Amino acid sequence: MAMASKAEKIVAGLGGLDNIEEVEGCITRLRTEVRDPALVDDAALKAAGAHGVVKMGTAIQVVIGTDADPIAAEIEDMM
Repeated sequence: MAMASKAEKIVAGLGGLDNIEEVEGCITRLRTEVRDPALVDDAALKAAGAHGVVKMGTAIQVVIGTDADPIAAEIEDMM
């Protein structure tokens, strides 16, 4: 799956661009802040290639492996 396509699917799983306040790549995880955590779809994130999703209120970590930084950059370009 191309990086841009994977980023788009992850954005959708996080509830869309309007739901994402902040995104940052951190080695193997995407660290995000979302407006409404209820819009986050774990199944969609896993279908997009996430190995796991960690939720702590509005802070969402998407475990995706070594592609985290390039995917974060793609998402930032979309915002």
